[in-house]
Amino acid sequence: MIIGYTSGVYDLFHIGHLNLLKNAKGMCDKLIVGVTTDELVSYKNKKAIIPFEERLEIVRSIKYVDAAIPQENMDKFEMWQKVKFDVMFVGDDWFNTPKWQEFEKQFKEVGVRIVYFPYTKGTSSTLINETLKRLRDEK
Repeated sequence: MIIGYTSGVYDLFHIGHLNLLKNAKGMCDKLIVGVTTDELVSYKNKKAIIPFEERLEIVRSIKYVDAAIPQENMDKFEMWQKVKFDVMFVGDDWFNTPKWQEFEKQFKEVGVRIVYFPYTKGTSSTLINETLKRLRDEK
């Protein structure tokens, strides 16, 4: 059995999120998704629009997701120690960044493969938030 893992905020759920989860599920038998807690989002100087418990329930309810769990810190290796996934899925916007090059070395030592999926062009929670703000400001 191949266990896959991915994580994210999943705020203002959109087609990019769905594409990632659908593609990830197609490459593993069991997909576990870490949903970033509100505390961790605020650590990144941001604020989720949808509260954590609701984001967790939304992700948990998607047919491609076998389990949704809280992501309480940025340490992906610590999550691997808890979940023992075989493959981790991430957007290709992280490909070749110093942080993810380090993750690749660390995960290679324990036999975990990292798969980078193409980032869905033209949509993101940040873009949706900016558009909503602009629309509100125009009124």
